[in-house]
Amino acid sequence: MTGRARILVVGDVIDDLIVTPDSAIRADTDTSATIERRAGGSAANVAAWLGHLGAEVDFIGTVGAEDHARHSDLLAEYGVTALLVGDSEAVTGTIVIVVDGETRTMLTARGANLLTGPDVVPELDTYAHLHLTGYSLFTGTDDAGWRAVIERAHAVGATVSVDTSSAGYLADFGTERFLDIVRDVDVLLPNTDEALLVTGATTRDEALQALRDRFPLVVVTGGADGVWVATPEAVDAIPAQAATLVDATGAGDAFAAAFLSRWVSHRDAVEAARFATRIAATAVSAAGARPSNW
Repeated sequence: MTGRARILVVGDVIDDLIVTPDSAIRADTDTSATIERRAGGSAANVAAWLGHLGAEVDFIGTVGAEDHARHSDLLAEYGVTALLVGDSEAVTGTIVIVVDGETRTMLTARGANLLTGPDVVPELDTYAHLHLTGYSLFTGTDDAGWRAVIERAHAVGATVSVDTSSAGYLADFGTERFLDIVRDVDVLLPNTDEALLVTGATTRDEALQALRDRFPLVVVTGGADGVWVATPEAVDAIPAQAATLVDATGAGDAFAAAFLSRWVSHRDAVEAARFATRIAATAVSAAGARPSNW
């Protein structure tokens, strides 16, 4: 423990267009739907939830210059210090999210987020923890740079977590390449599909065993099936909290933030995961990925 409390989150900030069709989508004609514009991005969502839960948090990401003030203000509403870069040529990333119950289809244009590389990460001696998402690593621009960022964090006594983020992008990027970058992180946060993919396992139990052989702490989320907290010594299964599902967008980000808000200060992973399941259950009960949508 460093005695410091502040958390730095680095990664994507996005404009989400959330589409909820009123019926099955009909090709080549109209389908009525509810369409909402919300601020999103996995890393920015984590920062927002951390701030909402009372953590001291800074966020670094990249947006189009015309959106710099808007996204800075939106994050500031949660108490997040937004250290955004506004690029004069790139556009802010956008995702169209088509919601069908627990299923979400995401059409993604990452835009300015592709410019958020390891070079934007400042000196880390004022932070207790650094959180990264796979989305930033998957740009593939500087694997060694991201490994160096993790080393820099450890050198000043900070811990590091990585959210695996996307089975699709992970498959495109390559699992061994990803594992090489994150090999020294303190906490890995995959969902079940990502855990299976990154290990090549056919069952969750096999994936958990493979991951606990590699990392000091792995927290695997399984939606309504629950959560598994794995260390080299043990695996603890934690049931999901009952929830009325409205929109699962950002539920994993809410979980990650709630988990880190407890684990960074207390190091009790099981208690942190129990708390995080309660927050995630609340998050899915409203549309959108951030707590302002309660």
